[in-house]
Amino acid sequence: MLFKKIFNFFDKLEDHVRKSLSKFPIAYALIGGIGIVLFWRAVWGLSEDMGLSNLDALIISIIILLATGLFVSYFIGDRFIISSLKGEKKIIEKTEEEILGEEDQLKKVLRELNTIEDKLDELTESNK
Repeated sequence: MLFKKIFNFFDKLEDHVRKSLSKFPIAYALIGGIGIVLFWRAVWGLSEDMGLSNLDALIISIIILLATGLFVSYFIGDRFIISSLKGEKKIIEKTEEEILGEEDQLKKVLRELNTIEDKLDELTESNK
C-alpha cells in the first residue's frame, strides 16, 4: 500500500515536471544530464565503497544487463534490431527512388493525420 502511494506520487510528479520542462528543452537537457551524471557518480562511488575491482564491476554489470535484456538494445539500439529482423536495408544501401517513395508515404500519412485532426477539432467544437 505504501509502495503504491509512493509510486503514484512520483508518477504524478513526473508528469507535471515533464510537462513544465518540455517548454524549455535546453533547461530540460541540462537538468536531465546533471541527474544522469550524479546517478552514475553514485553508482561508481558505491562500487568503490564495496571494494569491487574493475573486473568484478564488469562481470556484475554484464550479468545485470543480460538478465534484463538491456545489453543488446543499449549498445546496438532497438531500431537497428527491428530493421534487421524486418530485413530492411540500411539507409546507405537504399536507392534514391526508395528513399523518395518512403518520403511520399510519410507525407501521405501526415496528410491523413491532419485530416483526422481537423475532423476531431470539428467534432470537439460541435459538442461544445
